[in-house]
Amino acid sequence: MDTDRLLELVPHYVAMLLLVFLVLGIVRTLVGDVGFWVDLAIIFVLVFLYRPAVQALGIAPSAWEE
Repeated sequence: MDTDRLLELVPHYVAMLLLVFLVLGIVRTLVGDVGFWVDLAIIFVLVFLYRPAVQALGIAPSAWEE
């Protein structure tokens, strides 16, 4: 595996992880405990929407442009 490519992706995966914790924290603060399956659904939505959002903003790593 190319280490330069991996190092380019690490900040995006860290940002994705922080985004998940932030959104789950906000949801739990506003709504309360929503349960495991709703938490999991929120995580899936955030993870699958992160890449297109980053590409639309023009800050996607070159590894995702292939």
